Amino acid sequence: MRTEIASLGEFGLIDHLTKDIELKNESSKYGIGDDAAVLEYPAEKEVLVSTDLLMEGVHFDLTYVPLKHLGYKAAIVNFSDIYAMNGAPKQITVSLALSKRFSVEDIEELYSGIRMACQQYGVDIVGGDTTSSLTGLAISITCIGEAEKGKVVYRNGAKDTDLICVSGDLGSAYMGLQLLEREKTVFKGEEQVQPDFTGKEYLLERQLKPEARKDIIEQLAKANITPTSMMDISDGLSSELMHICKQSNTGCRVYEEHIPIDYQTAVMAEEFNMNLTTCALNGGEDYELLFTVPIADHEKVSQMEGIRLIGHITKPDLGTALITRDGQEFELKAQGWNPLADKKE
Repeated sequence: MRTEIASLGEFGLIDHLTKDIELKNESSKYGIGDDAAVLEYPAEKEVLVSTDLLMEGVHFDLTYVPLKHLGYKAAIVNFSDIYAMNGAPKQITVSLALSKRFSVEDIEELYSGIRMACQQYGVDIVGGDTTSSLTGLAISITCIGEAEKGKVVYRNGAKDTDLICVSGDLGSAYMGLQLLEREKTVFKGEEQVQPDFTGKEYLLERQLKPEARKDIIEQLAKANITPTSMMDISDGLSSELMHICKQSNTGCRVYEEHIPIDYQTAVMAEEFNMNLTTCALNGGEDYELLFTVPIADHEKVSQMEGIRLIGHITKPDLGTALITRDGQEFELKAQGWNPLADKKE
């Protein structure tokens, strides 16, 4: 069954996708159905706003990305930005540009992923827009969140001797992407053949269905730790660390042996004959949190589940460096994902 979007029209489609949305957050006063949503935040809160645009052919490939997963991920990447400011996401608006090849059922599938992410993280959908597109699918999500006054964490607060921490493990989302790209090439035109992902499920999940690290923000609050700087790792650890150092006017030392890497990532890197540390430093799309804490918090942070100490902040004249397992020092380079880079060789 295929229902053409034109048969519903723009407002009909919006009604169809949003008819049973219930608002859960106190700050959501009025959602979909008028010229603008109405939000009300208490005076003791700071309001955080983040937006993200995902373009077909640049950020995702529908050959292997299911629409439901795409919707989920599109929401998650926005939530992650709010958590990276030490806040909590509360509302999103969703705007879609659609070409004629998409049916109403396709967009229902996409929206079901967005709604699943919102349900999981306690976020309200309060508005959005749809329009036609000549170049495929584009998804733009704006996320509004809150943080306690004085608790917002920026990129520019790192200080000499601060400890550098990361959550989870790195490089797995990038390896998941390499695996999907390889299978796409191998099975091009072979409709009868099914790709084999046995034993590599974790890598696929990290690429197709990432999670935002709400749990880490909650753990830090519970331990009464406010990071001095923080970012989410969307473009690769190396790139994000350099952002923090540049904006904080510091240097850093990161130790290769302490970078957290999952076993499946290591196996896959070997299979692809890729350097594992390079994948972990530059892969991107992990949506883990990179943050710095004062050295006085060493004991507290080192006992926290899912967090690894990977190095320390230095004076700016020492530069940004990776210390290898055999004690050599290499300058960190931002080789991660740059959507504006020229793709031609």
